[in-house]
Amino acid sequence: MFSMKAGLLLAALWVLICGSACRPSCTAPPAQWCSSVETAAKCGVLEQCFGANVTKGNPAAVNVSLYYESFCPGCREFLVMQLMPTFFMLNDIMTLELVPFGNAEEKKSAEKYEFTCQHGPDECMGNMIETCMLSKMGGAAYFAINCMEMAADVLKASKQCAELFTKESFWDAIQTCVNGDEGNQLMHQNAVKTRALKPQHQYVPWVTINGEHTDDLQEKAQNSLFNLVCSLYKGEKPAACALGLKGKKRNVC
Repeated sequence: MFSMKAGLLLAALWVLICGSACRPSCTAPPAQWCSSVETAAKCGVLEQCFGANVTKGNPAAVNVSLYYESFCPGCREFLVMQLMPTFFMLNDIMTLELVPFGNAEEKKSAEKYEFTCQHGPDECMGNMIETCMLSKMGGAAYFAINCMEMAADVLKASKQCAELFTKESFWDAIQTCVNGDEGNQLMHQNAVKTRALKPQHQYVPWVTINGEHTDDLQEKAQNSLFNLVCSLYKGEKPAACALGLKGKKRNVC
């Protein structure tokens, strides 16, 4: 039931935002975009599905980084309604970095770090799962994280989302990462990245564009990230940019 709901919702978002004009050669439903290299290429999601660096050699690509936390309503809304649809449509002119940590805190305990999250232990687990997805699943992690964040229950959806868009099962590797030293260190790296932000983040979702954060860029990103990326791209703009994407400012945590 969940996978059908998730697939239908993602498809509805795709049709609402873009329709057939963006990917005229793609006839597969969203749940099958990662079923083969050929299908991923036709649907314009080769990077997300198989890690092919489609922006390699494109120095004009707009770099978007999102600092967020997995249970924050404003983060979830921005990620699902703005960030991921924009990335799926403009992945040839945009690179994406996700940093799940947000307003969490860490402290060193023996050889490991302990994390405390704004929305409690479940959010810490959601952050950790998504961090390990990014480490283990390559580009398919973007689909899985989008799937988790659009679900009613982020944690309950995690296993199904990890398995929904790929033939290979990554769940065992993700669980090993989550429960071991690797996940602990990866989350520490997210904490370091978040603390190193200049200016320091005041809320989440916190967006940087080409490594820069300003109130103006944040406002434009939350109003319409799609239009912002298209406006900042200095090369020949893809046909999708002509469509535009309306939005409105979302909540923050």
